Amino acid sequence: MPDSSDWQTWQVVDSAFPVGVFAHSWGLEAAWSAGYVDSDSTLRQFLLDSIQQTGWGPIPLLNSAYQQPDRLRELDELANAFLTNSVANRASRSQGRTFIATASQVWPSEAMAELEDQVASSWAHVAPFSGVAFRIIGLPYETAQKAVLYGTARGILSAAVRLGIVGSYQAQRMQYDAGQLLDVTLKRCKDLDAESLCQTAPVLDLLQGAHDRLYSRLFQS
Repeated sequence: MPDSSDWQTWQVVDSAFPVGVFAHSWGLEAAWSAGYVDSDSTLRQFLLDSIQQTGWGPIPLLNSAYQQPDRLRELDELANAFLTNSVANRASRSQGRTFIATASQVWPSEAMAELEDQVASSWAHVAPFSGVAFRIIGLPYETAQKAVLYGTARGILSAAVRLGIVGSYQAQRMQYDAGQLLDVTLKRCKDLDAESLCQTAPVLDLLQGAHDRLYSRLFQS
């Protein structure tokens, strides 16, 4: 039978959990508008590249914050320096603030209230702040990592459906097929710390940075 942590995990990864992710496409809208993503195969490659980037970007920051919450301010500054394109930087800060605001209401505690107090004087990037929040609510370390990787895959494919790139069935098939890469990425990145932070998909980073110059757009990033 599932224990309480299982239910909590499903709540965190549920699309109904209000953290604002549906306002973002992880750069997919800009990539689609530029013709970089124009078919099932190029969408699949975009998804795989984005999963790997999550493993080498957000995951090391989350890992360090989860294991060393006293380094939160330092890690938040590092996240701000790492996210050099303004669109990704803004999206990370927006999601971080929304996540902590939601978590403090769903799982109120003294520790969570203290974390929420830090938001006002911080960049509040989602990777380090969610790492500390996951630790506070007792979400297991590896489960927290899986939640972030899964969130990337789910978010991109949800955006792909709303943009009309693929249908719902095809998107679900792609998400299922991505499971092997999610496992491989977790295995490679689960022990990385913030000192291992790197950019593995520079083209995607450049495309996302062009999002604000789109004539019309559905997503914030």
